[in-house]
Amino acid sequence: MEGFAGRLQSLIGEGSVSAFARKVGLSEALIRKYLKGAEPGLGKANQIAMGANCSLEWLATGCGYLYRQAEVVDREALAAAGSLLQERLPEQPLPGEQQLVILLAYYQFLRSHKQADGFLDLARAREFGRHLTEA
Repeated sequence: MEGFAGRLQSLIGEGSVSAFARKVGLSEALIRKYLKGAEPGLGKANQIAMGANCSLEWLATGCGYLYRQAEVVDREALAAAGSLLQERLPEQPLPGEQQLVILLAYYQFLRSHKQADGFLDLARAREFGRHLTEA
């Protein structure tokens, strides 16, 4: 398998198509369509690249690096993650290391679940945060 479909299949690897679709926020049917040779538009390709943490250049063309070489800190997401952590602290005091883990979890969630318009989904992040200490 070559082209976009082959690169997409390599991102999915041994995992299931449905799990990958959930990870990148697209329908399983759409991912299967791409695996059969359909090519996504720029917006959908970028959504896949962001969700799979791969380079859009590599996904689209096969050139460049598979994984992003250097993450630029999304200061907006980091500030929002800090605010979400502070919202929790009055009701649930936590040791410093656990605070850092929760801050990073919020940050990663916010980065990987940006809305299509680029805005951060704080409501979903709050819901996500409710389950952080359950595991």
